[in-house]
Amino acid sequence: MTRTGAGPATGVRRRTAAAALVLGLSAVLAACGSEDGGGDSPKLSVSGAYVPQPPTPDMAAGYVTVTNKGGADDELTSVTTPLAAEVTMHTTTGTRMKQVRSLKVPADGELRLATGGDHLMLTNLTHKPKVGDKVSFTLHFASSDPVEIKVPVEPTTYRPKD
Repeated sequence: MTRTGAGPATGVRRRTAAAALVLGLSAVLAACGSEDGGGDSPKLSVSGAYVPQPPTPDMAAGYVTVTNKGGADDELTSVTTPLAAEVTMHTTTGTRMKQVRSLKVPADGELRLATGGDHLMLTNLTHKPKVGDKVSFTLHFASSDPVEIKVPVEPTTYRPKD
């Protein structure tokens, strides 16, 4: 007794369909993101950094823009520089300044540290920098590799052009 459709060709079709299903599911799972669910990774660049010449010999401010063209958020977790024993990050709302542990660098967005807003505070300076000096900074992130930059010291009244 022979069953219709149960020959060798049917087995090949079933295996082919099963293989296609597995490949299709693999593609769907891969499109869902990485193991940590983060999807795309951050792609950071840094621009517009400067330090206004400090009016006192022991404290200065720092400003920088971190642009993220990637599909995942990152966080600026710390900044180091040979100019200061300590660098802290601050948010500003109205006239209130608050120290924070990190600052978000949104996916497809930017973190902008600017006069009157979020900023860096450099304390216990090793020396008072002069206009024209270049200061080394290393920016540390939660996900991305550290970024080393040379930051110019600008006049106290300097305001960048947007």
